[in-house]
Amino acid sequence: MAASAPVRILGIDPGSRITGWGVIEHAGNRSRCIDHGRIHLDKGELPARLLRIFTEIGEVVRQYAPQESAIEEVFVNRNVSSALVLGQARGAAICALAAAGLSVAEYAPAQIKSAVVGSGRAEKQQVQHMIRILLALPETAPTDASDALAVALCHAHVRGTVLRTGEALRGAWGNASVAKPRISSPR
Repeated sequence: MAASAPVRILGIDPGSRITGWGVIEHAGNRSRCIDHGRIHLDKGELPARLLRIFTEIGEVVRQYAPQESAIEEVFVNRNVSSALVLGQARGAAICALAAAGLSVAEYAPAQIKSAVVGSGRAEKQQVQHMIRILLALPETAPTDASDALAVALCHAHVRGTVLRTGEALRGAWGNASVAKPRISSPR
């Protein structure tokens, strides 16, 4: 099998207080970290925080020119109000990606953890540890940035599976061992 061309992937871990982002380059079965960071949001009004997410994700896209993007889905536990605010933060990030012409793949938290750690119930520290190992980082990335890198790696694994198995997997998502990502096109 020929080595695949490198693809640059932007992963996003949305948050209403801190939004993490991570850019990886993936080719074949190898990934490397290009950069990662966090958008720290003030405790101001929600519209201003959402605008900052939109603006700064747009700047990350301009600076690193990813070809694909992925974002974590909202996890609703007990606090519906927090989930709604998180959904708005995701929306601001998704709009920035769509404005840049990127399609957006969405992954559930358990799917991301499973792709990186091997368990959908992994703790944040386990994800951080595996991200450091898998991407050969010199030090552990902050939680939000590490989670964003995990989103990007999850997408790289899923896209690799789809590319290796071709149309057979596309037609049998329900029977596959990997869950189908929801991918939205900006057009």
